[in-house]
Amino acid sequence: MGPGSAVHHFVLHRVRDTEAEKPMFRKIVTTIIVVPLAAVLVAFAVANRQAVTVSFDPFSATAPAYAATLPLFAVIFAVLILGVLVGGFAAWLGQGKWRRNARRLDAELRSLRQEMELRNARDGYRSPAPSPTEPTPLPIIAPPGP
Repeated sequence: MGPGSAVHHFVLHRVRDTEAEKPMFRKIVTTIIVVPLAAVLVAFAVANRQAVTVSFDPFSATAPAYAATLPLFAVIFAVLILGVLVGGFAAWLGQGKWRRNARRLDAELRSLRQEMELRNARDGYRSPAPSPTEPTPLPIIAPPGP
């Protein structure tokens, strides 16, 4: 399946077609999810407009040092957003070892590629160019038998 083969052209064009279809599919899925979610959030906000007092003073309930009177939906949305941020930060911290490992492997790969290029240049090795007209033959595997 060399660069000039019909299979290569088919695969290349199919990949391009799939990549072109992704943004449209993503827009449709986003619309199907976001529009009803927005409608539910607006209905929730309208249904929970009553004011609530949020106090951050655990010692004085009657005269708190800091208290805010906000609509209930604003308090719930703020707590929800805070929860998403704290959860995202916790997930980011938990994945630190994987990011560190990926950086280490990337550096190792770059080092090995540089070493390979230096050895190839020193030994005068050039990789053979693939034949554009002949596809790579498939290996023949013997059938299982007694």
